[in-house]
Amino acid sequence: MHEVSAVETALHGLRTLIADGSLQPGDRMPSEGELSERLGVSRGSIREAIRTLSALGVVETRRGAGTFVGELRAADMIRTLSLTVGLLPLESILELYELRRVLEAHAVALSAARCDDATLAALGGLLDRLEASEDVDEQSALDHEFHMGIVRLCGNESLGSMVSVLRSRSRAYPVLTPETKRVSDAGHRAILGALVSRDPVAASVAAAAHVAQSEVWLRERRPAPEAMVGPEV
Repeated sequence: MHEVSAVETALHGLRTLIADGSLQPGDRMPSEGELSERLGVSRGSIREAIRTLSALGVVETRRGAGTFVGELRAADMIRTLSLTVGLLPLESILELYELRRVLEAHAVALSAARCDDATLAALGGLLDRLEASEDVDEQSALDHEFHMGIVRLCGNESLGSMVSVLRSRSRAYPVLTPETKRVSDAGHRAILGALVSRDPVAASVAAAAHVAQSEVWLRERRPAPEAMVGPEV
């Protein structure tokens, strides 16, 4: 049976104080001594728990002023997932593609009803540059800018943050070749065409298909089963 450490006890206690509203966003946290006595753990354990919460963006330490509960904005909290998502191996990234298909399709559908002519023109300009580019890094940057530009239109910052986190790790595995780029460019144009038509259903279908195609290409990059087996001892 797992034995709960003093740091875990401290972390649970601090999280409870914040979750139940005892400590509100912007509040200055009690001293280490007070928290130590209140939660029944050492000051060192409190200190380690605060460091963990600080890394997650839950609290912030201001020099000379103390430690304060952060704003606890959903979008900001979601962005901290990039710290761990960025460590995932290829197999785990493939599991995330199902989330990407659902979230991006939903976000693009919402955006179809909210985009204006100026934004559509800007997105079209991005695609012109992307289709003309022969630089892999530039292609990746323009592709990301195009997709996130659409997602930002949906008006849900938390949804945008989640999509950005999921896309960030996928970008570590470029899959574009001349042929795949041609298919990818066509997928982008299908998405943009649905947005121009203000058609949420068509936009959702186009976005889901585009992400699904990227998943297929990424799966093809996996090593063959025999290549994944280590040498015999």
